[in-house]
Order: sequence, then C-alpha cells, then structure tokens
Amino acid sequence: MNIASTLLLAFAMSTDAFAAAVGKGAALHRPRIREALRTGLIFGVIEAITPLVGWALGKAAAPYVASWDHWIAFSLLLVLGVRMITSGLRAPTTEVEKPNSHGFWLLALTGFATSIDAMAVGAGLAFIDVNILSTAATIGLATLIMVTLGVMVGRFLGKAVGQRAEIAGGVILVVIGSVILAEHLGYMS
Repeated sequence: MNIASTLLLAFAMSTDAFAAAVGKGAALHRPRIREALRTGLIFGVIEAITPLVGWALGKAAAPYVASWDHWIAFSLLLVLGVRMITSGLRAPTTEVEKPNSHGFWLLALTGFATSIDAMAVGAGLAFIDVNILSTAATIGLATLIMVTLGVMVGRFLGKAVGQRAEIAGGVILVVIGSVILAEHLGYMS
C-alpha cells in the first residue's frame, strides 16, 4: 500500500470518530482546546490499537486464505464503506440528550464504538503487504487531528456535516478496496 492509500485510509477511518466528535463538541457550551485534545487523544489511541488487533487476527488466518486474500481485503473494505455510506445517509431517528460533561469512560466507549471498523480493516490489511505499525500510527494520528477539530467546531457544524463526513469516509474505503483488488489482479502497476 502506498503513502497516498495509507493517508486516505487513515482519513476514512477517522470519519466515524469525527462525526462523533462533532456531536461531542455540539454538546459542550464552549469547547476548549484542552478538552478537544483530550478527546482526540483518547479516540486516536483507541483507533490506532484496533487495526493492530484486527491485523493480528488476520495474520493468524493468512496461511489458510493466501490465494484469495485480495478478495477478502476488497470485500471487507467494500462492506465497511457501504455501511458507512448508508449510515451517513440515514436521518437521525431520535434526539440524544446532551451530557453536561464528557467523562473518560464515556469518551473511551465512544472511541471504541467508532473504531470497530478499523479492527476489520486491520484484519483485511493482514492479507496484503503493508507496514501495520506505521499504518496504525497514521490512523491514530489522523483520528487525533480529526476528533480535536470535530470537538472544536462541533457546535457550529452540527450533525449534518458529521453525517457527510461518514459518507465521504465510506466512499474512500470502497475506492481503496477497489484499488487493492485492481493491483492484485494486475490492472494497476
């Protein structure tokens, strides 16, 4: 996977967290940079760890599926991308009560919930030639940045931008999956 693909993947993985951060920022009266960085750090660390876990699980299965690994990576990214797109297209059904503050465990739980897709992506990456440590670090850093920005501008942007970010992330995952498949089938050099 090249640098551009890694950066696009990192951006795509951070969009769920960005959408959540927009909501977190909208729930605060006046978000301060310290709270935004704290939230970004919690989300970023979790988002960096989950692809490593997925990658380890994928590596354990790799010897059994080596001849069709590119199809697995493509399928996982396609399913995750389509799920993100459809989730972003759905209108929110209920209004969530805004919390007065964001405790560590609430942020960690939200961060984990938005990083499940990164675990599945990590499993898919186990089947292709990729430096998982740098990829996971890039995903974590992108998430830290996106979440910090999301919290700071959340009260101005509202939920609509968060949903659009999720749609964009889903499209990026589908494109990355398609590029991986095309490379392995010999359509791209």
